[in-house]
Amino acid sequence: MGANENSFGPWFTQFQAGLGSGEAKQAPQLSQNGRRVLGAINENIIIGAPGIQTNIVKNDAEHNKNVLNPVTRKYAAQIVGNQQKQSLNGSGKHAAVSIEEFEDAKDIEIPMYVRQTEAMMEEIDLMDEVGMEMEDIEENQIMDIDICDMKNELAVAEYIDDIYSFYRKSENASFVAPTYMLGQPDINERMRAILIDWLIEVHYKFELMEETLFLTVSLIDRFLERRAVARKELQLVGITAMLMACKYEEVSVPVVTDFIYISDKAYTRQEILDMERLMLNTLQFNMSLPTPYVFIRRFLKAAQSDKKLELLSFFMIELCLVEYEMLKFQPSVLAAAAIYTAMCTIERSNKQWSKTSEWHSKYTEDQLLECAKMMVKLHDKSATGKLTGVHRKYSTARFGYTTSCNPAQFLLSL
Repeated sequence: MGANENSFGPWFTQFQAGLGSGEAKQAPQLSQNGRRVLGAINENIIIGAPGIQTNIVKNDAEHNKNVLNPVTRKYAAQIVGNQQKQSLNGSGKHAAVSIEEFEDAKDIEIPMYVRQTEAMMEEIDLMDEVGMEMEDIEENQIMDIDICDMKNELAVAEYIDDIYSFYRKSENASFVAPTYMLGQPDINERMRAILIDWLIEVHYKFELMEETLFLTVSLIDRFLERRAVARKELQLVGITAMLMACKYEEVSVPVVTDFIYISDKAYTRQEILDMERLMLNTLQFNMSLPTPYVFIRRFLKAAQSDKKLELLSFFMIELCLVEYEMLKFQPSVLAAAAIYTAMCTIERSNKQWSKTSEWHSKYTEDQLLECAKMMVKLHDKSATGKLTGVHRKYSTARFGYTTSCNPAQFLLSL
């Protein structure tokens, strides 16, 4: 490529120059309202469980089939005493059994099927006790990370395992081919990296939600995989993808005029709307595919993360968004490896992946090591490369000066 392969025109040089000096162009003031929790729906509806009815089975074969709990001798004798009392009272209700009557009932001969059932159930109970003890030993290593959210309706703890099982199955659909650039005649990996690095800074300046950034990058890659794009339209694809992601994720959405302004008026309103229509049709209006964000939130919960670990994990994974070579890893792998690498960076040790994290991520340390090593290399060069947007973002007080952590170089020797 010639000297102009990495240039999008004056929009990039002017924007980068402004950010480098700390005096970027002032974007229009946007209303940034927080999300509001929806009120409970149909709070007054009371769902009652159907009544449980107990039937007395006279037939021995049917009784043996329906016995669920061990029947003790005293209980069997009490049933016989109650039945005799009912026949005397002529009432359908159970009559109270006196102490004298209960003592007399104990001498009544217990039917053979009751004695057999009792012995069998006692043996089963003993086996269950041993089994439960073994299960307790195994389960003690894996924490129930949702127990604290059982009363939080928004956490949907009852369905969370099913949700992430579905994410696992559908993440392959959002997994773009790591060689799709071979089908692009006019753009290359470097141009994609420049675009994503710039969009990360736009996302930061607009103070958008984290979900929006990950969805933006996903839309760009999925579109470029399916359609060839001219170099002059690559920035148009980027700002249109962010506009679409904002409409999907944000409460207060930046308007088209904001994106025209941030791109230095390189495109008209009609061009952005036409590209939006083209992208939606190309993607068949399928916006809701799992990104690394949905997995990293779940895995951070499994890791019992604090704010430092969370910020460092997001720093790692945003470095990966810029790099085309990281597309070879599935979203769930990137999320798990980012947390594992962040743990090793903080603790300076590689033995950080707990049984709970392994259980919820479905990845062992060995499976994450290749991706983690690449993240360490990206971390090491994040401040010295030509694209430093992520490093500058996480060098601020808002992001806890996360870049002050030294890379976990010892992972490279494993």
